[in-house]
Amino acid sequence: MMIEDNLGQQGDALYAALMQTHDGLTPSQSHALNARLVLLMMNEIGKPGRIIDLMAQARALTQR
Repeated sequence: MMIEDNLGQQGDALYAALMQTHDGLTPSQSHALNARLVLLMMNEIGKPGRIIDLMAQARALTQR
């Protein structure tokens, strides 16, 4: 898993765009948006084994 910053100066702009995408949504709509975004990114990655590894790593980091 890549922990280092791969977005550079665009990271803040991407974060702002993500937050703007959620503006005005209910919590339920926001959760649905996140799920759709994750599925789109998984499709873009296109490597099931890599995706499974990333999910496991994300869960482990969440449980800390």
